[in-house]
Amino acid sequence: MRPLTELETKTFFEKLAKYIGRNITHLIDRGDETYCFRLHRDRVYYVSESVMRKATSAGRDQLISLGICFGKFTKTGKFRMHVTCLDYIAQYAKHKVWIKPNGEMPFLYGNHVVKAHIGRVTEDTPEHQGVIIYSMTDVPLGFGVTARSTSDTRKMEPTAIVVFHQADIGEYLRQEDTLF
Repeated sequence: MRPLTELETKTFFEKLAKYIGRNITHLIDRGDETYCFRLHRDRVYYVSESVMRKATSAGRDQLISLGICFGKFTKTGKFRMHVTCLDYIAQYAKHKVWIKPNGEMPFLYGNHVVKAHIGRVTEDTPEHQGVIIYSMTDVPLGFGVTARSTSDTRKMEPTAIVVFHQADIGEYLRQEDTLF
């Protein structure tokens, strides 16, 4: 477990900023306790500083997980966010998409969101922007990247893809062996 290097921090924060923008500061400077991001086995963990200090007494090979896993770095140096961070990024999301009940199951099975399944969209969402996918009852289901801007979406046909799938809560079942 170690702090992120400058390049890793830049890559991680650029990816996180796609979804929550400048609200990254709310993750670190919390009112209850100070939190930080730590790297362990190519995975980035969001952990309180008090827990982090206690974990330093455990050896690297004995430490399996620490805090909330936000994602992992690939071998090429890119960052891939995991669904485990959904509860934290959903609180501070800038752009949101609500899908109808008939679109929830296809999304939870790993498919992209089509226009026919869209219930509501945050206004002025640009193209290729990170969005949080909610059910119509405001339950966060996952996150993705918009294929078109909000204004372009209105002109599209019902079978056109609006949001590219990135992660969803169905991954807890589909990838339970490799998620943590």
